[in-house]
Amino acid sequence: MQLQESIGMALNAIRVNKLRSVLTLLGIGVGVFSIIGVMTAMGVLQNAIESGVSQLGANTFQIQKYPQNNFNDNQRWRYRNRKDITYDQAELFYDRMKLAKYVGLEVWSGGKVAEYKKLKTNPSVGVAGESVDGLATNNWNVEFGRSFTENEVQSAAKVTVIGSDVIKKLFPMGNPLGELIRVDGIQYKVIGTLEDKGAVMGGNQGNMVVIPITTHLNIYGKDRSVNIMVMARDQASYNDVLESSRGILRVIRQNPPGEPDDFEIFSNDTVIAQFNETTFMIKIGALGIACIALLAAGVGIMNIMLVSVTERTKEIGIRKALGATRSNVLSQFLTESVVFSQIGGVIGIISGSVMGNIVSLLLDAPPIYPWNNSVAILQTPFIDFTALQMNITALIFCSFIGIVFGVYPAWKAANLDPIEALRFE
Repeated sequence: MQLQESIGMALNAIRVNKLRSVLTLLGIGVGVFSIIGVMTAMGVLQNAIESGVSQLGANTFQIQKYPQNNFNDNQRWRYRNRKDITYDQAELFYDRMKLAKYVGLEVWSGGKVAEYKKLKTNPSVGVAGESVDGLATNNWNVEFGRSFTENEVQSAAKVTVIGSDVIKKLFPMGNPLGELIRVDGIQYKVIGTLEDKGAVMGGNQGNMVVIPITTHLNIYGKDRSVNIMVMARDQASYNDVLESSRGILRVIRQNPPGEPDDFEIFSNDTVIAQFNETTFMIKIGALGIACIALLAAGVGIMNIMLVSVTERTKEIGIRKALGATRSNVLSQFLTESVVFSQIGGVIGIISGSVMGNIVSLLLDAPPIYPWNNSVAILQTPFIDFTALQMNITALIFCSFIGIVFGVYPAWKAANLDPIEALRFE
């Protein structure tokens, strides 16, 4: 009953002194808002990246000439001097890799226009040259029709499987199967369509046409590096397949023993780990700023509680005269201080979550709700915080701020002499 009464008195104090209370709550809210907003936005970005790289499929990694992430100017010369992974080397790798479930080979060209009769797309269509297993390793599913066969790859047939965005542009009302489309003046027969993967990071995974890799090399030239995608049979064999792949390609490319690989291997996990490493300092910086803001807000709480003690001196004297002990008064003002902090914390969590999820609308990525307990929005070497854990931690820290900065005003109120307090005007 005493706790309930103290909370009621704290809420009444907020109602009576609206402007002063709002300014105090704003200080706490801004501190919590800054950390929850940044962490939620980073979590949404991580979701978007996971959705984007998940096109590799489960238990799949990719081998390519250049790193997946950006590299600085000091490293650029080393990567530029690497030799391309040629199609012959990639085919030799395919023949020797026996542990994997699928081995896909691919090359890309971008900025193309696809045409059908008088209709055409924007000059943003990607042309993917794939081997037979390339669709499986990219996690592309054929919705209607079929994929191309080994014979069509060997003969460099002019057939294509087209993405959902190309279908919307060229065949808004009709069935594309069996029709002829043109890309860079070359005609291709549509033999299949891909399931819609949606938009990720402002792009569109359906804005592409897929042709046999040999057809791509004949049309756009063989002077390019081939990407090799390897899918393990299961998670248990993933590491064995990865190490075997590294050894096979080192032999094929004649890497001297002891020298680093002259190719890069990346997977969904490595891309996400790189993102977390890149954004870690941003998150730590946001934590630092939030802590400073919360400390400043704590000073504001101490100030408003000292003013409150002064204004309610006679009330404290009456309560003590009626039998209230020092601990009763102490707990009353400490409770008021914590209530202030908690209300500000809740406001910060709600507003931070809303602002952070605006990023999800811009990227068309899954939102992160305050009660989400499955996605890590802050990853440290010691612990990973989900949205729910971060919000609970924020509320606990708000309580800590309320207690620390409310102790002195509460102690001052508890130690007032009741006689002197009753005389106070």
